[in-house]
Amino acid sequence: MINYHPDQHLLSLHAKGELPLSMSIAISAHAELCPHCQQQLDQVTIALSEQQFESAVKTQSVDTNNNQLDALLEQLLNSTLDTLEVEQASTVDPIEDNSVSIKGQHYPLPKVFRKQINASWQGIGKVSRLRLDTGEPQARASLLHIAANGEIPEHTHKGAELTLLLAGEFSDCYNTYKPGDFMLLDKDHQHSPKTLEGCLCYTIVDAPLYFTKGFSKLLNPIGDLLY
Repeated sequence: MINYHPDQHLLSLHAKGELPLSMSIAISAHAELCPHCQQQLDQVTIALSEQQFESAVKTQSVDTNNNQLDALLEQLLNSTLDTLEVEQASTVDPIEDNSVSIKGQHYPLPKVFRKQINASWQGIGKVSRLRLDTGEPQARASLLHIAANGEIPEHTHKGAELTLLLAGEFSDCYNTYKPGDFMLLDKDHQHSPKTLEGCLCYTIVDAPLYFTKGFSKLLNPIGDLLY
């Protein structure tokens, strides 16, 4: 059961197309795993469409309403047909692989990642990372894999950190997380994620982590190079 979700504000911004690509990927992937949030997105999208339609009608004079409505309906129809063609093309394409493999594990991914996986895994020990290029100068978007019985050393955050669990499980001092859980943390959170069976996450960070215990603290001076 998914217990952590994006809030209504994020869903609304996503429906309006106002989120950066990294966060838009996270919302789309979560919605594919979470029927509740997909329903919320559908409702927000319909409401926004109705608002735009009503606004367009009100701004036109009575004499031009019919022409405007015809043009708007044609535009909506063409947009719908284009969307259906894209969805059908995605549905019937059996060739394109939408999955990743790491350390003997094979993970299917949400459809939104289909055009994003164009790099290779890097890592140390049980932690591996595959960077995604979202074209954002500050935010770093990645697939993060932690092998069975692995953990991330205890740390806090200089900025924000989003984690969307795609497969497996992990836990920290706050809770145990399941696939689909969507977590946003900031400098007020300190934790050390651990996994027994292994996990795959999608992560976004906009500043280096700050390690707080043990030998991992030696990495803090070069945190800008690592994140």
